[in-house]
Amino acid sequence: MNTTKKIYFASDFHLGVPNHASSLEREKRIVRWLDEVKQDAQEIFIMGDLFDFWFEYKHSVPKGFVRLLGKIAEITDSGISVTLFTGNHDMWMFDYLPKEIGVTIYREPIERTYNGKIFLLGHGDGLGPGDKGYKFIKKVFANKFCQWLFARIHPNFGIGMANYWSRKSRVSNNGGDKIFLGEEKEWLVVYCKQILEKKQYDYFIFGHRHLPLDIKLSENSRYINLGEWVNYNSYAVFDGNTLKLKDFK
Repeated sequence: MNTTKKIYFASDFHLGVPNHASSLEREKRIVRWLDEVKQDAQEIFIMGDLFDFWFEYKHSVPKGFVRLLGKIAEITDSGISVTLFTGNHDMWMFDYLPKEIGVTIYREPIERTYNGKIFLLGHGDGLGPGDKGYKFIKKVFANKFCQWLFARIHPNFGIGMANYWSRKSRVSNNGGDKIFLGEEKEWLVVYCKQILEKKQYDYFIFGHRHLPLDIKLSENSRYINLGEWVNYNSYAVFDGNTLKLKDFK
């Protein structure tokens, strides 16, 4: 790792909700953050749910978000690596974004090592105990034949229907994701502790939970949840020695 550079992590921008005006304001805020961090970034990780809904048809993609997509393209063109994870809201990213803006996409957690520190990185959905209903639905959504079937639906109807259900799911959640459940009930904490029984990681970094968390799992291991940008504008930064959870003012 370059000693003058940093690694940045952010998640859950959920662009598209709850309406165009607030989503546009959030998009501009994210672009300002990227303009700031690109000054000393070696790598930038966007850890899932960049969009509240995204589906790539063969010849079309959802409209909007040109400021952010253009900024990411500018950053990758400058030689800075940008990695995207698919989330539970935008798992239908395929080849458009890698070809158009130069990002690398991952669908499952990955391991990275910087300055001897081992990281496990991912969005976080479908990990840990419980939530069998979502895990089943995720398999359906990831099924190639099901994706082919959805692609047969006209974008006007398909994207409109998906946006409707996306908004409904956030409303039905009723703010429950803002409550810390305690370590024994936080499924990603349980997942990280199970992984630690098999292999040592210095840092587990995930999104999905929507609550900024920094939890000490052992003397040499921490779990970081990146929160989200609808309410918190939170992100993490690793400078080669320490990892800090911050919020963008």
